[in-house]
Amino acid sequence: MHSETNPLANPLHRPTLLVIDDEPLNLQVIRQVLHADFRLVFAKDGRSALALATAAPPDLVLLDVMMPGMTGYEVCRELKADERTRHVPVIFVTALSHETDETLGLELGAVDYLTKPISAGILKARVRTHLSLVRIEELKQTRLQAIRCLGVAAEYKDNETGGHVIRMSHYAQALALMAGYGLQQADDLFHAAPMHDIGKIGIPDAILKKPGALTDTERDVMQTHPRIGAEILGDHPSTLFRMARAIALTHHEKWDGSGYPNGLAGADIPHVGRIVALADVFDALTSARPYKPAWPVAQAMAWIRSQSGSHFDPELVDLLERNLDEFTAIQARWSDAGPGEGSVSPT
Repeated sequence: MHSETNPLANPLHRPTLLVIDDEPLNLQVIRQVLHADFRLVFAKDGRSALALATAAPPDLVLLDVMMPGMTGYEVCRELKADERTRHVPVIFVTALSHETDETLGLELGAVDYLTKPISAGILKARVRTHLSLVRIEELKQTRLQAIRCLGVAAEYKDNETGGHVIRMSHYAQALALMAGYGLQQADDLFHAAPMHDIGKIGIPDAILKKPGALTDTERDVMQTHPRIGAEILGDHPSTLFRMARAIALTHHEKWDGSGYPNGLAGADIPHVGRIVALADVFDALTSARPYKPAWPVAQAMAWIRSQSGSHFDPELVDLLERNLDEFTAIQARWSDAGPGEGSVSPT
């Protein structure tokens, strides 16, 4: 058991691979293939490997199956059961080539299964691919966390509850699926929807929290929040941020063109903006606010129907009405959600 290091290379720029195999020749072959691009740590048995992995989780594990003491399958099972290492991708590298062996390895949580003799090109390609996938997932989670932090900031600024943000995000996701969105796109919408009112961060408290009716001048200031939200979210290459920006900018547009800030009408309003507009109002009507009691669902739907084709996209109103049981179930499930819980993931 030893570490392969290169004093001329900066290890911070090289992913660490934990290579586990009881045959020194196999370790030597892998070292020759990968040492130029990766920092390699070797272990010849399962227990030593687990100790190394939990002490300093590697970026990826290359794991043999047939070893004394613990099999590779047992090692993989323990890696995936430990919170410290469950996220580390495992690639089996083994002489066991039967389909049932590969199936078992993948069922235990491995991301890949390579059979010996090792092809240098394939081994390099698979390692790089799986490290890239990990990086992509890390970037996605970072973006989601940024979105959630902004959402929580908006909740603290506004007088709406965290329950509102959760419910309307679930409503928006449900409407999107009903409208034919794919699972990933609907999931993105769930995470982007809490950004709809992020622009209220830029509205003075004297206006945002005014208990009475706004003056015309104050209303003009309040109606700048969609543009402020779009500016906060910026022109970002991320699909999630682009969606959040479109929602922030357009969720107060109306189907007949009488909304703000740009007076868009009909299909010129981004579909995600139309979805969030309906989800937002449905929850606002059916929830208690300091200035009004919660409306019964039947009363809220009667008003929404009266606004179909003027305020709201008629097709979305129809979807809401035909699937009302699903929305009332969401309402019941999240009725007691509190501030700051807007980061709850969809189920």
